[in-house]
Amino acid sequence: MTDETTGEAVERFLDRAAAALDDYDEGYADADATLATLRTHVDELSASVEESEE
Repeated sequence: MTDETTGEAVERFLDRAAAALDDYDEGYADADATLATLRTHVDELSASVEESEE
């Protein structure tokens, strides 16, 4: 359980998504790894939002 607000969760998601895309743009990750990372961050955001609605 976390005390994170939905806004904070969205901000964390956007920061992590931007970092994943930056890694891809810089050549540090391939497309499959970047998509897997983004999918993980989307799942984390979804769980955080669901938890905050309970």
